[in-house]
Amino acid sequence: MSRGGEDPDWASYTLGVFICLNCSGIHRNIPQISRVKSVRLDPWDDVQIEYMSCLGNKVAQGKYESKVPPFYYRPTSSDCQVLREQWIRAKYERKEFTFIEKQEPYSAGYREGLLWKRGRDNGQFLSRKFVLSEREGALKYFNKNDAKEPKAVMRIEYLNATFQPPKIGNPNGLQMTYLKDNSTRNIFVYHDDGKEIVDWFNAIRAARFHYLQVAYPGAGDLELVPKLTRNFLKEGFMEKTGPKHTEGFKKRWFTLDDRRLMYFKDPLDAFARGEVFIGSTENNYHVEEGLPSSTQGNHWQYGITIVTPVRKFLFACETDMDRAEWIAAFRRVLSKPMLPQEYAVEAHFKHKP
Repeated sequence: MSRGGEDPDWASYTLGVFICLNCSGIHRNIPQISRVKSVRLDPWDDVQIEYMSCLGNKVAQGKYESKVPPFYYRPTSSDCQVLREQWIRAKYERKEFTFIEKQEPYSAGYREGLLWKRGRDNGQFLSRKFVLSEREGALKYFNKNDAKEPKAVMRIEYLNATFQPPKIGNPNGLQMTYLKDNSTRNIFVYHDDGKEIVDWFNAIRAARFHYLQVAYPGAGDLELVPKLTRNFLKEGFMEKTGPKHTEGFKKRWFTLDDRRLMYFKDPLDAFARGEVFIGSTENNYHVEEGLPSSTQGNHWQYGITIVTPVRKFLFACETDMDRAEWIAAFRRVLSKPMLPQEYAVEAHFKHKP
């Protein structure tokens, strides 16, 4: 069962676990392993009731999750279908967390394979070779299988991965981001096989985990795991104007990735048109509802002003609910004290041309 799920009104009477409605559909797809019944609506015989009472989720967790690597992503009920399905199959069908040797596809420190990658300019997905090497500290991709030089080198230190099926238009769509010249670069990929793309995701997390263990030798797993990969805090369309506030507002796709607010002409652009650093309230950053009274040119009426030590950034949302969600996301970032390394990032933003 995924974390954070609704009340488990369903059960696998062959595995002895209680599950939510969403997970019950996945369990039905592996009938050779799991047989599902409604707790309230289906008839139960005495043998099945006795079996469920002897097992239950805690006992099953001890059996099927005894060797989950700390870096392996445990999906929540809000995660996409492929992550939840592969977690269930990994546990019960492939028994990856019972036998450590079954974890090699993502724990070996090296992974090579083909992924469908979206072209930066033409938008077509083409097969590209990807190589992840912990020893080299990088994920590379090659435009041709026999190419000697990679098209791009993504340092594990700056690499992030997040599943984005709706945006990419594929149920197994993965967005990878990395820093190039201190600007964010997006790469969009997918694989036809759900296990393959989830193995890539967890291989990236494993490589990041081992890198962070070296970078922060005194840190424990609980401190490192949240740093492995991160979902974006908020994404969506807003309007923006330029630094002089005299230009017309233009509709752009915005992504809030920790303290970086990036904007793109299209959600699948490889490079951001611009980035805004969001510091903390104690460092004179704050967000205001509304726009200055002199503002003109916005088509959407629900304004947001972000005040930084350098300038004000003006945005407009289509609905009041959109604005409330963006302001809540900004305030979550603003309320966190800045880390020492974030001051270096802030300095770069202040000195950008």
